[in-house]
Amino acid sequence: MGGAMMGKRKQRDQSKSVSAQSSKRQPLSPKQVQSELMEGVTVETLIALGVLTQKGGASPSARRKVKQVNHLLKQMSSALSDIFNRYDDPIIVDMGAGRATVSLALYDRWIRAHGKGQLIAIESRPELVQKVKQATQDNYPRFHMIEGSALKVELPKRVHLVLGLHACDLATDYAIARGITHKADYFSLVPCCQAEFAQALKQSQRKDALSNLWSSAHHRREFGAHLTNVVRTQVLKSVGYAVTVTELTGWEHSMKNELILGRRVGRYHEQSKTDLNHLLQEAGLLGTEGEHLEHSPWLIKELPKLIAQRDEVQPNQDTQQQDAQQQDTQQQSAKQVDNS
Repeated sequence: MGGAMMGKRKQRDQSKSVSAQSSKRQPLSPKQVQSELMEGVTVETLIALGVLTQKGGASPSARRKVKQVNHLLKQMSSALSDIFNRYDDPIIVDMGAGRATVSLALYDRWIRAHGKGQLIAIESRPELVQKVKQATQDNYPRFHMIEGSALKVELPKRVHLVLGLHACDLATDYAIARGITHKADYFSLVPCCQAEFAQALKQSQRKDALSNLWSSAHHRREFGAHLTNVVRTQVLKSVGYAVTVTELTGWEHSMKNELILGRRVGRYHEQSKTDLNHLLQEAGLLGTEGEHLEHSPWLIKELPKLIAQRDEVQPNQDTQQQDAQQQDTQQQSAKQVDNS
């Protein structure tokens, strides 16, 4: 008797499980995608992003993609509001745009909605550049998809927001470098796989208790990835950015879900520079007198040159008055560099 009841209960549970799975697999309607999940994004953009098909249907996997994009844009909303309020023609640069998923969603919600601004998307893979260009050739007059290297593509003298989303290895550093030299008001960075620091730590001459943090290959990879992003935040702080680091919702399945947000509040921050040098010295990545070593990270070696290039940039007439508004609050905002 008990066995029969258990069997029936098991059948009911299995039936519920199948029903739940079936429900989850149901495709989203265009209305669900456009109104509930990506409000403010046009159908044309949803098709270009691969969220909607040409026939108007949507795959179940769209839910996760949309969740990721929505959360990222929400995290960037304060920066976007600021540059669209302060500048007549805000310039946004996406370094390593890939399929331009975030760029196109951002374009609709902000550039198309405000009727101003430019979005420059840079991607090195020609097949992706061609695909995005075809999808955006008619309805995206302020969107520019460019094939090339993030370090070499010509940019306007001033940019206002730099994106570096899932940029692998040094690509995030390239995004930081270009943003510094072009006086970006904001950074939004989601670093991806990074190997430079792991290789550098392998060459570190430090052989004490601290070196156990990276003595094994596995720990060296894990610690190196963590140290990479800590150094990036310190670099940004040292050149005048208030920095916050948070986790991206919807990216939990991936370890690459760290979001670094930087806001320019000044030109230099000496304590952050001192802390950065001490940190690198403790890891054996910088000489005891602050000199660069052969295995010092690329961004650290380039930093003096980047600062010099940044200081050569002169704001044009349109941005001088807008920059002055920001300078009025720099003294208060700079405190966030210390507290972040």
